[in-house]
Amino acid sequence: MNQATQIIPFTTSGSLVDYVDRKVIVVLRDGKKLIGILRSFDQFANLMLQYTIERIYVDDMYGDIDRGVYIVRGENVVLLGELDLDKEYDAVKQLRRMPAEELYPLAKLHEEEKKKNIREKGKYLHSVGFSVDGGHDDLY
Repeated sequence: MNQATQIIPFTTSGSLVDYVDRKVIVVLRDGKKLIGILRSFDQFANLMLQYTIERIYVDDMYGDIDRGVYIVRGENVVLLGELDLDKEYDAVKQLRRMPAEELYPLAKLHEEEKKKNIREKGKYLHSVGFSVDGGHDDLY
């Protein structure tokens, strides 16, 4: 096969067509995890999900918040993938389901601890000569 006829994988938003009407998980830039049925998308990878839930994980617990129809701006999508329903069930049954109202404060606390650890690690790395992303001396 010569270079002119070589098959190139389709990596634009058009590659989402295989996921339409399937259950997907979408991870957003802010860390939210959305699970729903992908109903539509456009050339900017803006997504429309139906029967959407936001799933919160904390340690060995999880909680779901019903979000219904959810529109996601494409630039906020970090990851999108089809869910294997059997594997999802097997994975979730190893966790304890909790009311999302109880998990939300715990998730916020975990997130703050994570940010604090990242800041401390950044300070240490800066003290030994490394540049920290987003720091005042980061010129990129």
